[in-house]
Amino acid sequence: MKKVFIGSIACLLHFFAHAQSNQDSLPGKVNLQQAVDYSIVHQPFIQQSLVDEEITNANIKSRLADWYPQIDFRYNLQHNFIVQTAIIGDNKVKLGTDNTSAAQFTLSQIIFDRDVLLASRTKSRVRQQVQQNTSGNKIEIAAAVSKAFYDVLASEQQIKVSIENINRIQRSLKDAYSQYQAGVTDKTDYKRATIGLNNAQALKKTNEEQLRAKFEYLKSLMGYPDSAKLEIEYDSLQMEKEVYLDTLQTADFTNRIEYRQLETQRSLLQSNLKYNKWSFMPTLSANGAYNFNYLNNSFSDLYDHNYPNSFAALTLNFSIFQGFRRRADINAAEWELQRNKLDVISLKNNVNAEFTAAMSNYKSNLANYLALRENLSLATEVYDIIQLQYRSGIKTYLEVINSETDLRTAQINYYDALYNLLASKIDVQKALGQIIY
Repeated sequence: MKKVFIGSIACLLHFFAHAQSNQDSLPGKVNLQQAVDYSIVHQPFIQQSLVDEEITNANIKSRLADWYPQIDFRYNLQHNFIVQTAIIGDNKVKLGTDNTSAAQFTLSQIIFDRDVLLASRTKSRVRQQVQQNTSGNKIEIAAAVSKAFYDVLASEQQIKVSIENINRIQRSLKDAYSQYQAGVTDKTDYKRATIGLNNAQALKKTNEEQLRAKFEYLKSLMGYPDSAKLEIEYDSLQMEKEVYLDTLQTADFTNRIEYRQLETQRSLLQSNLKYNKWSFMPTLSANGAYNFNYLNNSFSDLYDHNYPNSFAALTLNFSIFQGFRRRADINAAEWELQRNKLDVISLKNNVNAEFTAAMSNYKSNLANYLALRENLSLATEVYDIIQLQYRSGIKTYLEVINSETDLRTAQINYYDALYNLLASKIDVQKALGQIIY
């Protein structure tokens, strides 16, 4: 039974360790959703926002601690080298002893104080404010990671197109050289094919270097370790289905996280206005103390006798005149509220402009995507026909080169249009407030 128990504990520890490692790691190939989810957890900017939440919670608890009774203890031990003397009725009287010691316990309780009252009434709003800041940062990171992901995909597709183009040129080079050896054509055809092959290989190398830089940028946005390898995957058919959205939607700025942040700010500003108005009210607190007093001229006998005293009191404090500072603070708080209203109007205008620009860009990219998709189909068909005609001796090699160039251009343009369209869709969703965290 002891061995079974130890074995069970070991299995459980291994299970929990494996589960924890799965939360902090990614599969061999990462799709877009996994990349975004990973960045939401590991991106340092997001982690800083979460740390800010913890700092705010700690500060709130620190401010609210003033509502609790405050208990203090103070100890004092004093030796007087010269005791103060007073003349009373022509007699010299020492006011004190050579040695004194005191221990004091004090208790105080705030009954009304505007600072503590403000902290108590605004604690939920302050927490909400930092949480909304975290949500806004998550939205920004999610949008940035999505665009960087699409950018990496576009570069990968360009490399694949370059590889396909190189393979086609190599086949054409082989055909052109065979025809030259047979005396059907001169050497210019396979020389042109060689030039085209060199250009295609140079372009492939350029795209590979750019891809490396884009991967590093994506990893930095995700908070992914620099030394770890990152591979991405995608479903091209699914992505082509996801490019469409409802273009008849209208912007509603109240769906944006920025509007909710301004609402929270308005609530805090209203509380701040009340706080400044409370400055005309007095502060009230209860306090008390119990003192142990020891007095003796002989240090060795100092603690033989105690002369205690104690008290309880209510303290009321009211400021009568502060040079009109309270009225000025109230005016400033009212103007801050007015400025918040203007911020809401400004946000509404900015959201409308942002949405209009994002939707126009999306529609433009959509039209471009549909046209280039058709061009890709036509270019592929043209290339296949001309390639067959060249092998049959009907077309010249120059026409083969032109059809290869058209096909490569159509492929690159198509994939660029696809990923630009997906990126512009992200901008529209962000403008509509549909990206929520």
